[in-house]
Amino acid sequence: MQKWVSRAAGLAVAVAMACAAMAPARAQLFETRAKQAYLMDGETGTVLFSKNADRLVPPASLAKLMTVDVVFHALKSGRLKMDDTFQVSENAWRQGGASSGGSTMFAKVHSTIPLKDLIQGIIVQSANDACIVVAEGMAGSEANFARVMTNRARKIGLKKSTFDNATGLPDPKTRVTMHELALLARHIHDTYPEYYHIFGEESFTWNDIRQRNRNPLVHENIGVDGLKTGHTENAGYGIVASMQRNDRRLYLAMTGMDSERERAEESRKLLEWGMRSFEKHSLFAKNDVVGKVSVYGGTQSSLPVTANKPVSIFLPITDPDRLRAQIDYDWPLKAPVEKGAKVGTLKIFLGDTLSQQTPVYAAAAMDKGPLYKRAFDAFEELTLSQF
Repeated sequence: MQKWVSRAAGLAVAVAMACAAMAPARAQLFETRAKQAYLMDGETGTVLFSKNADRLVPPASLAKLMTVDVVFHALKSGRLKMDDTFQVSENAWRQGGASSGGSTMFAKVHSTIPLKDLIQGIIVQSANDACIVVAEGMAGSEANFARVMTNRARKIGLKKSTFDNATGLPDPKTRVTMHELALLARHIHDTYPEYYHIFGEESFTWNDIRQRNRNPLVHENIGVDGLKTGHTENAGYGIVASMQRNDRRLYLAMTGMDSERERAEESRKLLEWGMRSFEKHSLFAKNDVVGKVSVYGGTQSSLPVTANKPVSIFLPITDPDRLRAQIDYDWPLKAPVEKGAKVGTLKIFLGDTLSQQTPVYAAAAMDKGPLYKRAFDAFEELTLSQF
């Protein structure tokens, strides 16, 4: 077991597995023309590919996924019903209707529309007018609704993305990461199974105008059943997609491409590669000891830790030795420690990419040690901190 202290982060890090030795940095196993991209396995959370995935960028219409999540959350909690109606304001008609030049469901000004149809307009047609109608109807104004979007993002674990409108139209305060959009896609799929099927609808007709789903992969019969495309001049062409094949589901978020054709080609290639180029490996069973962490002032100098669920990961078929792992925890971990207490995080890397994170818990309790043991640990802590 190897241990060291990071003074900058205030962490001690212990290598927790007898995996392959840490490999030198290597090139990505896949190359894409997208400027930012993130691909992950839905079941295990394995990060299969990451490129500038935590960089904040303009989302274009990919931001509408957050709008949809707010609406679905209200439906699931009972605050809204599918047959509730919303009125189309003049503002929604002007800012999001046909005259605005953006994507629209052609809602007539001052008409009332059932929420069910507005949701289809947002998801299938990427309708800006539908987004504004819903935002005004739920929060009084689009600005108020955008604050709800950002607050909701934080509640579901999106720490960086911020929203200043419901549509994703250009705005300096609306920024997302591809990492968080992929997490949002998985959240929507897993939390709202009763509504998720709407993302796979091939077309929607409103005001006698039929429009095809703007996600080109939905029409290709390759297992893609969502979620959203987007484009503005400053964002480029982007997509958030999910592919189901047999018992596997992948989530992809990518942006910064130069054309619709490039977006379709790059997303299709990356999803197919993710499906075909990885194999699932079981690393630990539930409650297996995954490693040890040092304890300050305890009856023993270290404590075994476990994961409270099975830990599996997808490894590249052609290069499985890229795997390495470590446990991160606040150091010094002070006694007493209760059995089952969360003490750190098992981090698994594929090359230089953090591929999976799993909380780890104390496998046993540890009481405070005798005075001489605490004095020795205090001396060791002082020595290490000076070092």
